[in-house]
Amino acid sequence: MTTSYADLPALMSRMTGAEKHGPAALSTLDALWVLYDRVLRGTPQDPDRDRFLLSKGHGPMAYYAVLAAKGLLPEEWLDGFGGYDSPLGHHPDRTLIPAAEIGSGSLGHGLPLAVGTALGLRATGTAAAVWTLIGDAEFDEGSNHEALAYAGALGLDSLHAIVIDNTSATHAWTGGIAARFAAHNWSTATVDGHDHRALYEAYTAVHPGRPHAVVARVEPKN
Repeated sequence: MTTSYADLPALMSRMTGAEKHGPAALSTLDALWVLYDRVLRGTPQDPDRDRFLLSKGHGPMAYYAVLAAKGLLPEEWLDGFGGYDSPLGHHPDRTLIPAAEIGSGSLGHGLPLAVGTALGLRATGTAAAVWTLIGDAEFDEGSNHEALAYAGALGLDSLHAIVIDNTSATHAWTGGIAARFAAHNWSTATVDGHDHRALYEAYTAVHPGRPHAVVARVEPKN
């Protein structure tokens, strides 16, 4: 099993073919690695595991590479990425990938699903954390605004959102993305999306009684 960040480029290079959305994948690589390497607890079979919901599912190469590096999917699957018989599609499919909590790629679904997941776990008394990774352009969808407002009003402190900010959103807000969350009772942090130490510190910041949003800024990509 590969466990080194240095091995990720080689894993990603095994995924060839059209519609790779390479820049979208690269924008998430560091955020995903730090999360899976140092933060998430439990295995896919563990009912008390932390949940991670990839909302930014239209560029899943980094996600697949990190899962392979952590032994959560076979490395040989990477070679068939996007193929007709491959479980690794251009959008992740939860019925084909054991470690995937949701099928994703349609913008705006991840945060609402994460809110529902956190509510369900809270109702059962499970202490698991819920994480979702979304792209800044997903805020063009109203469902995300409704979800973040609802989570903040409930003080849903098991919920964590990672927002990849590569300035691709259509709409800007005064004060930036973090200000939108803060206005609805979220704890927030804005960091360099390639800085592993800063990402880890932001991920593990204490935020009692409030959900937590980490805005990871990366260089603009097409």
